[in-house]
This record gives sequence, C-alpha cells and structure tokens, in this order.
Amino acid sequence: MTLLKLWVCCVGYAAHATPYDYSFTNECLENPKNPQYNGGIVVNPEFKEGLKGWASFGNAKLQVQRSETGNEFIVAHQRNQSFDSASQEFFMDHEKLYTFSAWVQISNGDDAIVVATFSTPTGFYDAGSTMAKSGCWSMLKGGITVNQSGSTQLYFQSKNVSIDIWVDSVSLQPFTQEDWEAHQYQSIEKVRKSNVKIHVVDSEGKPLTNQTITISQKLANFPFGCAINTNILTNQAYKNWFTSRFKYTTFENEMKWYTNERVQNQEDYSSSDALLEFTKSNGISVRGHNVFWDDPKYQPSWVPNLEPQKLADATTKRIKSVMGRYSGQVIAWDVVNENMHFDFLERKLGRMGSSSKFYSMASVIDGHADLFLNEYNTIEEPGDRLSSPDSYLKKIEEIRSGGYHGPLSIGLEGHFTNVNIPYMRSAIDKLASSRLPIWITELDVKPGPNQGELLEQVLREAHAHPAVNGIVLWSAWSPKGCYRMCLTDNDFRTLATGDVVDRIIKEFFGVVVTGTTDGEGFYETSLIHGDYEVSYPNEKDVKLTRISRDFKVDTLGYSEDFLYVKILG
Repeated sequence: MTLLKLWVCCVGYAAHATPYDYSFTNECLENPKNPQYNGGIVVNPEFKEGLKGWASFGNAKLQVQRSETGNEFIVAHQRNQSFDSASQEFFMDHEKLYTFSAWVQISNGDDAIVVATFSTPTGFYDAGSTMAKSGCWSMLKGGITVNQSGSTQLYFQSKNVSIDIWVDSVSLQPFTQEDWEAHQYQSIEKVRKSNVKIHVVDSEGKPLTNQTITISQKLANFPFGCAINTNILTNQAYKNWFTSRFKYTTFENEMKWYTNERVQNQEDYSSSDALLEFTKSNGISVRGHNVFWDDPKYQPSWVPNLEPQKLADATTKRIKSVMGRYSGQVIAWDVVNENMHFDFLERKLGRMGSSSKFYSMASVIDGHADLFLNEYNTIEEPGDRLSSPDSYLKKIEEIRSGGYHGPLSIGLEGHFTNVNIPYMRSAIDKLASSRLPIWITELDVKPGPNQGELLEQVLREAHAHPAVNGIVLWSAWSPKGCYRMCLTDNDFRTLATGDVVDRIIKEFFGVVVTGTTDGEGFYETSLIHGDYEVSYPNEKDVKLTRISRDFKVDTLGYSEDFLYVKILG
C-alpha cells in the first residue's frame, strides 16, 4: 500500500526587471497623484523646475501655475488649433515598449477629450486619451511603440480650442522586450499559477526517493476557446481538431436575431440547437452571442421599419425567446453588442433606459450566466474615441444610471488591425478599475506576413494580464475562409496562427510535467491553476501499472494542507 501526499502552497516571484504599474485611478481628484515611475525619462515631470524640458507645440502659450495646495502644473493657453499644447522631445527606440501616463485638467466648460500624441519619424500616433474635467484632475494612461528609432515629440490635443489644457505628473517609461516578458511571467506566476509540493511515501510513511512522477493537466481554470459555426456539425475532421483543443466556444452567427427570426414571428433555432447539442456532448461551455446588436446593418430585415412601440414589443419577445430557450445552458450572454459605435435600439427606444431594461430583463431570465457588454477597438485602437476605455466606462455608468445595478461583465472583441501591446495593456488597466470581469471575446489579427507573430504577442499579453478572465478566438472555420483569421487550412493542417495557438495550449492549457522526487520523496513545481492527475509507475503489481491521484490547483494558498491518496498495491 502506497500513500501519495500533496502539499499545495503559494510563493512569491521576484523579477529583476522594473516592475510594471498596473494601477489606474478613475476618479477625478483635487490633486494629481505622483507620476508613475517617477516620470521615467520625462524631464521635469512635476514642473517643480518651471518650464525646464518643456516647449510649446503649435502656437500655444505656456506657463507654470501653482494651486492653492502648492501643486505646480503647466498650462497651455491661447490655443487656436487642436494640437496647440505643451510638448517635450524624446529619443525613442523601436525595440522598446513605452508606457505613458499624465494627469490633465481643463480650465473651464464641459468635459473634453484630451489626447496624448507622439510625432515620430514615421507619423503621428496617439498613446491614449481621457475625458478631462474642469475643477479636478483626470488620469490619462496609454502606451506606444515606434516603427523607427529617432526623435519624437509628445504633445496634447483637444478639439475644443476655447479651453486651456493643464498637465501634471507626466511619465514615459521605456521597457525592453525582456522587461515586458518578465512582467508577463511575473503576472502569470502570481495570478495564474501556484507552487505545488508533492510528497510520495509508502504505506509505512517512508519517502519514495528518486521516484519519477508525471503530472498531467486535465482542465485549466482559465477559459480559452474558439468560435464555431454549423460547418462543424457535418465535418468530422473539424470536430476532431476542435474538440482536441478547446472547452469553450461562441457560435459565430447562429444565436443572432437575424438568424433566429429572419421573418417576423417565424422563429428558427435549429442551427443553434444543433450546435448546443454538439457542445454539450463534448463538455464544451458556450457564450451566448448575441441577444441584440445595435448596428442597424445587422437587424432582421423587418425590424428597422417598426414603430417604437412595436419595436419595444419585438425586443421584449426576442430577449425572452432566446434567453428563455437557453437559460442555464450557456455561461454568458452578450446582451447588447457594440452599443458604443452604434445606437439603433437606443435611438429608437430611449438612449438612457433601453440598454438598462435589457440587462434587467436578462438578469431575471438567466440569473446564472454572466451578462456582458461587447465592443471592438477598446484595446485595439487608441484613436477610436467611440469605444475608448473612457467611453466604455461611461457606457457602464449610463446603464447603471438607467436603473440596472446587477452584475455586468466587460467584453473586448479584440479584432486587431494594428498591434500596440503597451496601449492594449494600459487600456485593460483602465477598464480593470471598474472591478468587473473582463473577457477577450472575439480575438483575431488581420491577415499579413506577421499574423502568427502578432497573434502570439496579443495572446500572451491577454493571458498574462491579471484582470483578464477568459479568451475566445474568432476563428470559426468555413471552406470559403474565416472571418479574418483561420487557424488551419481546409484539410485542418495548422497554419502559422494555429501553430501559435497550439504552443499556447501546450504551455498553459495542456500542461504535462515529468520530474523525480528528491532524497526525502518531495517534488516541487509551479502549475497553472486547474485540474490535474499525478501518477507514477507501480513496480509491485503488474495489474496496476500506474498509481495516480487527481488534484486541483486554484487561487487559494495553503500553509499546511495535504491531500492523501491510498493505493492498494
């Protein structure tokens, strides 16, 4: 008889790189906080030395003022163009990643968007933006990389030229690629993994030394999936490829209103029913996508002509129908899709109340599923003001002010055309200030010679960020091609993108570790949170070739918590 003793504990990890500051303050403060990284490479970041290091960009007039509390800040006034502001010049290296932050305020009037922009050798690039206010300081956080090393100029923009732009606590911190990867590694070690100590002893409690053991992951805690469509139902090769890799999915089009009710009052759920039967039989969890899509182009053809009251009746019928049918069978719902870029339903039914009503109804119909907003370009494009992190947080506030105060989750589609990893990280930092769950819901990268490499950058950044709770790839296969990014060819041989996904799965979602116990029967390793089996050869009973034990590693730390396994031998 043999005992397998397991001790699960959590330990810290010390990185040698300059730590990354994930913090973001969403509140508007009376006084700005100190600059992150003590300003990094910014000269005179708190303006304690007057205008040293700073110059006018455009025709703005600059001066340093002092608040009643003794805080110095720079003021750009007499602005005639959007870009008239304060500026500082830097040499920026194309091999480095830069995180940027500042605190900004405007002199008067309504809230205004203030953008931090860099003039570089290859063009003008926004690093980030914030909704600035009069009377208090707002944090602006972003990031940037440059395509070519050389001289760059930081400046600030606002389309409202009647206001003065106030700036303080400016920071530009460079990181090497090695630094950035160290941040990811450190975050994964802290948030996604725990150290595990396994003690193998015999029936008398004596340690089994120099014993080879194998630890195999059966299921990862972190959801990682890929979209599917009805092509999978009739293609065995597609089924085999998908089920060997993923336990989470989203139906590409099969749950959308224009699919389920092409003709008014003639509902058709045959495709989504069939896909749900397939996923259930294979132990795959499903995100419901979507109840409503606010883009006027993607409504059922009969919807746009409805009068407001009839539209209200149709939306009530729709939400009750699709969510009632699949309540308890999906893990999440994209209740309203892309209602920052588009406003078809809100414009027809009431901007402040309609989305809140949908979420209130959804929470009653399916109280067990997570309810998501879902939007694109929030982490992809710093120049898209409609769905910036500030706009996203504002939309959440609107839904709350409309009367819905139940659970909400943040869906970030992640359709990348340009990959700016420092901005992506900073944008998630800002959204994380809401303390709501965050998923990357439709991740893909535009076609191109570096598609696989860029996909790997995005995947590793998303998985490592401590605020991200799940990832779904938008790569449902079709013989005519995928939406933007296929993972295989039509014979289900992996492409460069598929090779990346397989590497990520092997590293984080299909872990197999082989090791040898020490002189006291212990083996230590660090494991991604999830369900595991540990086993080793049984040399005493040929009928029982291996001794094994299932165990779970999760986010809880244990000081002295043991799992004992008794195996008959």
